[in-house]
Amino acid sequence: MTFRKSAALTALLVTCAFVVVDAAPARAEAPNLLQLLFGKRKKQEAAPVPMVEAGFQAMPMVKGAAKPAALPRVTGPSYYTYKAEALKPVEMLKLADPVVTGSIDDYATPPVRRSPEGEIRHEFASVTALAPAESGKAVENYYSHNAGLIWVSGSQISDRARVALSVLADAESVGLDAQDYAVDVPSAVFDSSDMVARYRELAAFEVDLSAAVATYILDTVRGRINPNRISGYHDFVRKEVNLAAALKNVALSPDVSAFLRSRAPSGSHFQALAAELKALRAENEAADPVVIAAGTVMKPGESNPELANIVKGIVQHGSESLKTEHATTIAAYRDTPEYTPELVALVEAFQKDQGLKPDGVVGQATIRRLTGGDNVAEKIFKVQVAMEQARWLPAELGSRYVFINQPAYMAYYHDKDDEQFAMRVVIGSKANQTYFFQDEIQTVEFNPYWGVPQSIIINEMLPKLRSDPSYLDRMGYEVEVNGRPVSSTQINWSSTKGVAVRQPPGDDNALGDLKILFPNAHAIYMHDTPSKSYFKKDMRALSHGCVRLAEPRLMAAAVLGTTVDDVAAQIKKGRNKAVSVPQKIPVYVSYFTAWPNKDGKVEFYDDIYGRDAYMRKAMEATRTARQAQS
Repeated sequence: MTFRKSAALTALLVTCAFVVVDAAPARAEAPNLLQLLFGKRKKQEAAPVPMVEAGFQAMPMVKGAAKPAALPRVTGPSYYTYKAEALKPVEMLKLADPVVTGSIDDYATPPVRRSPEGEIRHEFASVTALAPAESGKAVENYYSHNAGLIWVSGSQISDRARVALSVLADAESVGLDAQDYAVDVPSAVFDSSDMVARYRELAAFEVDLSAAVATYILDTVRGRINPNRISGYHDFVRKEVNLAAALKNVALSPDVSAFLRSRAPSGSHFQALAAELKALRAENEAADPVVIAAGTVMKPGESNPELANIVKGIVQHGSESLKTEHATTIAAYRDTPEYTPELVALVEAFQKDQGLKPDGVVGQATIRRLTGGDNVAEKIFKVQVAMEQARWLPAELGSRYVFINQPAYMAYYHDKDDEQFAMRVVIGSKANQTYFFQDEIQTVEFNPYWGVPQSIIINEMLPKLRSDPSYLDRMGYEVEVNGRPVSSTQINWSSTKGVAVRQPPGDDNALGDLKILFPNAHAIYMHDTPSKSYFKKDMRALSHGCVRLAEPRLMAAAVLGTTVDDVAAQIKKGRNKAVSVPQKIPVYVSYFTAWPNKDGKVEFYDDIYGRDAYMRKAMEATRTARQAQS
């Protein structure tokens, strides 16, 4: 197979678009502008000039004619200011013991002698509890259908309550915030002469703990954060959690701890993250972290108070051979700020040891190595974010699935509960970000067409088309207006409404030999590419949003349940052909800056789109909304 010389240059612009505006219902793929501008032009027979729909007249090529008005650019989704859910009152007044009449404070001559449980339920009328709306409704539902109490026995809290409180206090171990579930616990010692006060205290505890347990279950199943409130790039259907049934199970369960802990995701990926979080917290308690002031830059001969931290970083993160070779310099250093030749040599040796340019200049890259990359606190946060986001996905990812992790620039194929292979991918650039969602693989298309998205037509092609309306024809692209084939010269390129452009199959097709489809609202899919050199790069956020595969034939064979040779034979036929997969396969187009590898070891990645920062804001907003009102 041969490719155009311009393939590497065009790769940045030959993937999926993120927004479609004024597009006819047509194909959602296409080649890119640089390929069109600089690629080797095809010779093509002159196309017949069909009738053009009204509103699309030939553009007059008159010298000095007025230029059409500039079209607005098509822009991608935006990030939002996260709006956390406010706590709502739990309506307990209507659930107070209906047997009681008169004032709720009139205990001088009670009309009915009740059990302590009845007295506590009577005091529900005095409880002012707050909870997330779903948790509050579940509490109201439970006590409206069940006469008994869950957490109180007689005039004391029960053993069941103590077990539940212990699980809530350990919420940090599953990536949650224990303060979100904090409950005031009544003292075991009380004034027996004032039982009204005691019953009120126990009533408040009963309702508060039920609300806290319901909220814990809700959070550990689906997460505290609503991903769709973070950005337009997040697309998830939030999980439904039957909290009313969960509270009933809590009341009946012989092992409350086991029941509550089993609500967390059960997959091995989540268990690995939880284990990593525990290990990092232990490391953080014992650590003496290296902290170097942000923005520090130090050159040989300068004086800088951060030098002491730089030497400390070399001692902590340098190799043993380096520290042995420079033992005299390290031992003689006395925290002075002067960057002497001996210390320059030490820094250069450290840089060489770390695979950096050994120039003695301490900048951002060197500081990252001196501080151990992500410091422990940053790693803890990344794991917490990963555990929260893992709750947006199924608790078990399945025995067979494709997992794309954007920060890792990798795609993984799992079958029979094990990773079968992994490959490099190219994902959307920061300006054209790949979405975060899940779907199901349905089709593999061989020798595909590439329909040019409206975003590329408007943002990248119009300037050329307005000065040279014929160049799409010369490049071999097919153009339609409202579904009817036309020559690109017959279109008034002041508008793209109703216009569809596509590139036929071929050696230089932007999608290469095949694409793997999982139909979604974002026109995101996996595909081949003629720009193979980009897979050699470390930073591979280079596309318009779709996912380019380094080994597309291997992935296609896996999802079709066939061989790579069979895939090659299909491609060799040269015909455009779509083949349905025998069984739909889950695909997770995900974004995790911390995620376990196939051996269960958690690896950390750069936050290429800055999404963890938005997660931090969302978590802070949720914490403020919950704890400020509680």
